[in-house]
Amino acid sequence: MDRKIVKIGKVFLGNNYPVRIQSMTNTKTKDIDATLRQIFALSKAGCDLVRVSIPDKESLTQFKKIISLCENIPIIADIHFDEQMALGAILAGASKIRLNPSNMPRKALSNIVGEARDRGTVIRIGVNRGSFHKSMAIEDLVTYTKENIDLLEKERFYNIVVSIKASDVKSTIMANRLLHNEMPYPIHIGLTEAGYGKLAEVKSSIAIGSLLSDNIGDTIRVSLTGNPIKEVDLAKDILKATGKRKNFVDIISCPTCARTEINIINIVKEINNYVSHIQKPLKIAIMGCVVNGIGEAGDADFGICAGENKSLLFIDGKRYKTIDNDSIIGELKNLIQQFIQDK
Repeated sequence: MDRKIVKIGKVFLGNNYPVRIQSMTNTKTKDIDATLRQIFALSKAGCDLVRVSIPDKESLTQFKKIISLCENIPIIADIHFDEQMALGAILAGASKIRLNPSNMPRKALSNIVGEARDRGTVIRIGVNRGSFHKSMAIEDLVTYTKENIDLLEKERFYNIVVSIKASDVKSTIMANRLLHNEMPYPIHIGLTEAGYGKLAEVKSSIAIGSLLSDNIGDTIRVSLTGNPIKEVDLAKDILKATGKRKNFVDIISCPTCARTEINIINIVKEINNYVSHIQKPLKIAIMGCVVNGIGEAGDADFGICAGENKSLLFIDGKRYKTIDNDSIIGELKNLIQQFIQDK
């Protein structure tokens, strides 16, 4: 099912547009200097959309100033419980507002929709399982979400993004697979409240990566406890791993074993640092022996298949020449530099 297209600030979402990365500030919004610093840092890190929470009137006052100072960064207002905060954020110029229907009265929702329709503001219907009893079935969450979409459509409002999130991987995947088949609006995906550290990163990667691999998801948010810059970094890696972003250097390397003939770790580290700034599609294979080396090197733009003292250098999948093992790094850097110049 094709996704409807919505415009959030200058960013288009849905259908065949790229999957967009978003994150959320964790500063106090009323601390405008700290919040602005984080917004600009997130944008520089590669965040396409930045969400800001508005819990009180003082935060709303500063939100208006934030909007005026972030002309090139789409800012989303995160709203809960308070109709006036939502209306104020729309009037302030928020590109989008996020509402959780379960904590907003139905009449208030109607008023908010009317203002958003008049001003072209996008609304994300964000349903979190944590707002309900944990035993609530996934099918019931999807039904509830559709009911809230129906409310907006009855108000002649279609500028919608939708999301269903849970804090466990299976529920998140199941809910979004069902949702994807039920309605045409762009879907925001993520594992909410994933936690802290490596396990949180793994859980988020599995949930978001599984859905993206099914071509589900138009914008993603990785939810980690801590610095939101880490969310953006992981989101970029997930998009690369699932093939949703191709303008980067993909280094294929073996995990090493007793057959390894070269210092894979040192070579890969140096080449990885050398190419970290390149935003063009390039695949490099660095393999420590002939078992999988010939196949992987033959499937790369540049490839190394290592032998005891010498290694085979592949270019565009074809054997190019034999080189000394101590010249591998230099040979690869020369090829990479030529690739950059040619492109």
